[in-house]
Amino acid sequence: MGTPPRPRQLDSPLLPKIFRVMSRAHVWVYRRTRGRIGGKWRVGAGFRKPVPVLLLDHRGRKSGRLLTTPVLYAVHGDDLLVVASQGGLEAHPQWYRNLCAAPETSVQIRGERRAVRARVADAEERAALWPVVVEVYADFDTYQSWASREIPLIVLSPR
Repeated sequence: MGTPPRPRQLDSPLLPKIFRVMSRAHVWVYRRTRGRIGGKWRVGAGFRKPVPVLLLDHRGRKSGRLLTTPVLYAVHGDDLLVVASQGGLEAHPQWYRNLCAAPETSVQIRGERRAVRARVADAEERAALWPVVVEVYADFDTYQSWASREIPLIVLSPR
């Protein structure tokens, strides 16, 4: 069974708006339930193998506002790994651009907050860590096949 074709809906101008509304709702529910609801992603490959979700804080590089985005993650030693896939869209997600501008941040996993420093994995490190994130969520490989950009892998290290 090969990679599914890229859905035409990915090019809809409504998609970013839908992502934004759903993300805000996800954050609201996650925070109020300390991750009991919203702490696992059960869509796509996550249907059979639920994927852990963290809340990623990031400061808007233009607005300066503190923003929060739910993101799938994998654990690798003391580090957390997140993927700026945006479902295979052609543009990097805004949270990724914000992290590049201000890498000192925090995450929430269930009810626990952690201070982290974000950095983008270089080519060699990405090659070594990509199988780790794909093991957690197989659809990352599909998203990479749909995007003409190289999807960044971000390492969140404790600080």
